[in-house]
Amino acid sequence: MANWQDPQTTGVNTAATVGVPRAARDAGLRSYMLSVYNYMASGVLLTGIVALLFANSSLINYIIDPATGRATLFFWVALFAPLGLVMWLGYGINRMSASTAQMIFWGYAALIGVQFSSLFLVYTGGSIAQAFFATSAAFLGLSLYGYTTKRDLTGLGTFLIMGVVGLFVAMLINLFLRSPALNLAISAIGVLVFAGLTAYDTQKIKSVYYSVAGHGEAMAKSAVIGALNLYIDFINLFLFLLRFMGNRR
Repeated sequence: MANWQDPQTTGVNTAATVGVPRAARDAGLRSYMLSVYNYMASGVLLTGIVALLFANSSLINYIIDPATGRATLFFWVALFAPLGLVMWLGYGINRMSASTAQMIFWGYAALIGVQFSSLFLVYTGGSIAQAFFATSAAFLGLSLYGYTTKRDLTGLGTFLIMGVVGLFVAMLINLFLRSPALNLAISAIGVLVFAGLTAYDTQKIKSVYYSVAGHGEAMAKSAVIGALNLYIDFINLFLFLLRFMGNRR
């Protein structure tokens, strides 16, 4: 996940919060979180549009070679390029403008859409729709919990990030074992891990607001980073749910 911290705004920005009425602070937080969710939702929407556009047209031939059924070079570019964009955004955010950060985020979402177009060749449309709506409902509930809970989820976040590493290792191992039981276990654990990360990242975004409040550019850039984290949680939760409950063609 992308991490960002403005070197000028470590800790709570007391200059922006001291003397500000609680109602005004709460309104500012709600406005900030709304901008995060708007970015995140626009990313998910863009991903869906691109995926459907490729899956329902001859563009899918740029992803899967119709003669061999194998992934094309463009697919592999779309698979690995998002990682580069995340690293660029995560490590270069302090040196770029908010508008550049937004364009990188939407470029990332579009490339994920190219990847996801291949899902329509593997799973039925009904399964994909079912997994999407289940993910949306779960995400709303988990993010709401992360926003409202008084419990500090920092320790849970560290454990969950270790879980992501464990999932990645298990998936690599299963590439060779091809064990259906292990695949089912990975899918179930993946759902739980990214469900927890949704709540954790929401709480973290909320706390970041108090660090950047009053700094317009910093707020705009941190909102993009927050949206990226929630977007990554959403798409991974969707993928693991689809692996767990999806019907293959």
